[in-house]
Amino acid sequence: MICALGSAVCFGTASVLQAVAARASAPGTGSGVDPVLLLRVLRQWRYLAGLALDGLGFLLELVALRSLPIYAVGAALAASLAVTAVVASRVLGVRLSGPEWGGVGVVCGGLALLGLASGAEGDRTGSATLRVGTLAVAFAVLGLGAVAGRLPGRARAAALGLGAGIGFGVVEVAVRLIDDLSLVPVLTNPASYALVVGGGAAFLLLTSALQRGSVTAATAGMVIGETVGPALAGVAWLGDRTRPGLEPLAVTGFALAIVGALALARFGEVETQGD
Repeated sequence: MICALGSAVCFGTASVLQAVAARASAPGTGSGVDPVLLLRVLRQWRYLAGLALDGLGFLLELVALRSLPIYAVGAALAASLAVTAVVASRVLGVRLSGPEWGGVGVVCGGLALLGLASGAEGDRTGSATLRVGTLAVAFAVLGLGAVAGRLPGRARAAALGLGAGIGFGVVEVAVRLIDDLSLVPVLTNPASYALVVGGGAAFLLLTSALQRGSVTAATAGMVIGETVGPALAGVAWLGDRTRPGLEPLAVTGFALAIVGALALARFGEVETQGD
């Protein structure tokens, strides 16, 4: 859980840096899957610093996913919005209202309940069908991004955010489906390619969402996409469970963490700062 929370701190801080960099860059092609935009933001030092934090956060996430159920890690990652809110209030001078500080408290309380109720990760390694299905979902995220790029305004941002969240969710599930880390099994496991495709697609869609439209809508969509589906996959197919008798506590903690995160979704929307 310490690693999961450390990952949330990294991702939450990175999102502030990346949002500023995306807004300061010239517009891309307008597509939801836009490598040109990604190349442009890579020239921004803030985006590169955010990527470094994302890399550290991903390593911490991998450690957490090897020890905790997916639902606990997913809720902790959604709590990165609480980190974003606090960082934005300190670094960018964004003021948090009383209800928003309450949202931070709700997220923390929900995570505390989850920490108490979470059992060990499930002992199932997933079927071949699940591995192939995860890869199919990763490619579907790219298709969703291409379609979402043609939508107007708020609908575009929400669809891109949801697609990015699904891509990050694919990464969470794929990590659990890679049970043998030796070279040949990794190269022949569809989940390995799902991890790469899903993560890359998620970054493309999220970068586009951060630059155009309502980032609040995009962030809310991302939180839903990266938590609900992977949590259900972990329980249904990978054997994730809670401590005996604490299922209601885990459900309550998960719900509180997600609701609190959604209440803080506006903190993806930071003001553009000059270099």
